[in-house]
Amino acid sequence: MPAETRTDDPNGAIIAAWRAESARLVGALTRMTRDVELAEDLAQDALVAALEQWPDAGVPDNPAAWLMTIAKRRAVDHFRRADTLRRKVAELDHAGGGGEAEMPDLDAQVDHIEDDVLRLIFLSCHPSLTPESRAALTLRLVGGLSTAEIARGFLATEPTMAQRISRAKRTLAEAHAEFELPTGPERTDRLDDVMAVIYLIFNEGYTATAGEDWMRPDLAEEAMRLARMLAVLAPDETEVLGLQALLEIQGSRMPARLDEHGVPVLLEAQDRTRWDQLLLRRGLAALQQAEQLAAAGQPVGKYFLQASIAAQHARAARAEDTDWRRIAALYDVLARAAPGPVVEVNRAVAHGRAFGPDAGLAVLSAISPDALGDSPLIPSVRGDLLERAGLHEQASEAFTEAAERSRNQSERALLLRRAEANR
Repeated sequence: MPAETRTDDPNGAIIAAWRAESARLVGALTRMTRDVELAEDLAQDALVAALEQWPDAGVPDNPAAWLMTIAKRRAVDHFRRADTLRRKVAELDHAGGGGEAEMPDLDAQVDHIEDDVLRLIFLSCHPSLTPESRAALTLRLVGGLSTAEIARGFLATEPTMAQRISRAKRTLAEAHAEFELPTGPERTDRLDDVMAVIYLIFNEGYTATAGEDWMRPDLAEEAMRLARMLAVLAPDETEVLGLQALLEIQGSRMPARLDEHGVPVLLEAQDRTRWDQLLLRRGLAALQQAEQLAAAGQPVGKYFLQASIAAQHARAARAEDTDWRRIAALYDVLARAAPGPVVEVNRAVAHGRAFGPDAGLAVLSAISPDALGDSPLIPSVRGDLLERAGLHEQASEAFTEAAERSRNQSERALLLRRAEANR
């Protein structure tokens, strides 16, 4: 076969290769250089080289190996210019298994490379970073998103997001963060942080907290990709599989969450034939794997339980077929396993559907009105339950309050329509 392959869309091939391989590339370079900022710079240099050369020379048969070769050459050049020439070149050659002619074969070292990716995920979720910085750095280092893409996803300016990412990398350097997998309780804690970051990214994509758009599909899709990657790297973790299942089952609904005019459609009114069947199958398969681990004695947690709840909706062909009593029971278990106001609000919804609106309002009344700050969630759920109870005037007031709290234009419009309908 020829060393290179022509393509009608080299830029598309470059973007696809970068998105697929950037985490492996940055991870391997971090292992070699022990410097995450330098590793990302070297990977970016390789990307620039691809943008310059592939349109004319053609796309290589093995884009990942090509990018790694270029990045390592840049690394050798960098250390040759440094004062620590001999030591760093020797370290790099040792880490890489030899000189440039003996470049590691990425295809032949999948397990090792995937270890690098897992290390990179754990590094980007280091406890010295804030949750917001962890999310931004994960999207940058593991997701391969540009600063502009991350800024757009979180409604921040590009300079602000660039500063946040730079500060995060400086913090890792100052904390002397090790590029090694943590062990014991630290690994468990960090894995929880990793999953929390992926879940945060998905939620921001699934229902945007602010802005004009009801959803940001790119963020949700990236979170699903990260969850799948984590499940490949940690296939025996019930909660990791539960997270993958939860995101893919919920993500399957995205095509039906807006009508043809771009107006949000609530779950019970969605056309379920529009749900993404591939995502549904993958999510349910991941949940089945998690259930098998749980049956063998593996502990379960909040992601597994939430995935089990999402599966109840997925398995109902029509909204009226939903087993709300089962969902309410699962929320009762979730409330004990991971107590919190968001869980209680959703438990109120489930009890309202299973046992009548008064039961839901009783659960909701036990939640402090300020438990979620200025979030519209509590008044919007109160409005829904009051509407179902036939208390339309009170429902209208609750929906109006929720609309005033919302920073998302699509959500606000939906809440105002419901307030008007109950007047």
